[in-house]
Amino acid sequence: MTAGPQAGDVLGLRARVTGTRNRALWLATLGFFGGFAGVSVFGPLVPKFTHLLGLSPFAAGMLAAIPSLTGSLLRIPFGAAVERAGGRKPFIALLVVTNLGMVGLLVLLATSYPHSMTGTYPLLLLLGALIGCGIATFSVGVGQVSYWFPRKNQGGALGIYAGLGNTSPGLSSLFLPMAVGAMGMLSAYSVWFAILLAVTLVYGFFIRDAPWFQLKRHGLTVPRDRLAELGGGEVAPTGGAWAGLTLAAGIPATWMLVFFYFLSFGGFLAFTSWLPTYWSSMYGSTLAQAGVLTATFSLLSAVIRVPGGLLSDRISITYALPGNFLLMLAGTVVLSFSGTFALSLVATLAVAAGMGLQNAIVFKLLPRYLPDAVGGASGWIGGLGALGGFVIPPVMGVVTGMVGGTAGYARGFLPFAVLVALALPVVGLLSRWSSRNGHGLA
Repeated sequence: MTAGPQAGDVLGLRARVTGTRNRALWLATLGFFGGFAGVSVFGPLVPKFTHLLGLSPFAAGMLAAIPSLTGSLLRIPFGAAVERAGGRKPFIALLVVTNLGMVGLLVLLATSYPHSMTGTYPLLLLLGALIGCGIATFSVGVGQVSYWFPRKNQGGALGIYAGLGNTSPGLSSLFLPMAVGAMGMLSAYSVWFAILLAVTLVYGFFIRDAPWFQLKRHGLTVPRDRLAELGGGEVAPTGGAWAGLTLAAGIPATWMLVFFYFLSFGGFLAFTSWLPTYWSSMYGSTLAQAGVLTATFSLLSAVIRVPGGLLSDRISITYALPGNFLLMLAGTVVLSFSGTFALSLVATLAVAAGMGLQNAIVFKLLPRYLPDAVGGASGWIGGLGALGGFVIPPVMGVVTGMVGGTAGYARGFLPFAVLVALALPVVGLLSRWSSRNGHGLA
């Protein structure tokens, strides 16, 4: 992009920029809220599908987790695409595919549910994969919000974006079983689709890309230190989509943050999809009760991310990284051996708090280590990290099946506890790397 005659005229450039950072934040949050609900498209009803289709614990875990597969992997190329295209186009593309997946699910239910569901498991997996594309809006929105906001405000902005957007799986886990009980499965999913379509239309009509991308389309550029005067952040992309991925991949901190996010956010996805099965199988909860319990976990983890992001702008996180992992580890170990409902509930809430706070910290560190490739870095971290939501539930299912009985559903959490324990020495590696490279954990 070349500088035009107005490149030094901030007022002239400002006239070419539409939208505001706050409007972009709330629209991105709304769009992510709609797309991210796909995490729970099957999870709250897995016990019901298990009964209809005769699923094993592993197959049930796969059904609960399948949206996270595409939702995770697509974060990488679509997060990187922000570097080249801005956020609007890739965000809308993901929401459109999610809408198509919901249409397919409605057609399947209208023609086959409940008496002709035999043999539909592979089709349910395919539809879940399509609906999961909306989960990938997260990395697009991270780049979009980051390019709108100055660095000093990014922790709070990303905390609001991720925290409020992350509430949709919890709300889905809460209301979907209730809606199915009140109006039937087809009608319940029809309401879901109507909300998703409305969110897609509102986002598509009103969102605007950050000032740098708007000016690029006019063939104009401006020094980074003037971008904030145009209503955006100081960060501007320095290369194409794959350049951002390549740059991020060459920095060791990227892979440490990927591992952290695999546990905190991937774990959040995994627990949200698996807990309905756990509560119903371990303690005999109804679908509605399991939905409420899962929603409590999911909403706490999501909402606590907002103050976590705000606090990360103001306080030291030197001890927060290991502290949050210790909280997750303690909760998971208790959950793995508890046979008491109240103790298990407290343990899940401890895990939820640790995951939510850790999620806020990971993306606070991202702009510090990779300021020139925020979109590409968020693609690696958000994509491979979120893959935990696909990998962990089937592993829980395998362990559950191996142990057998109700105790198997508790022991199924042990593999996750082992992974969290392994993260603690990695925190030390990150601290030493950051000190050597002049970053420091403020």
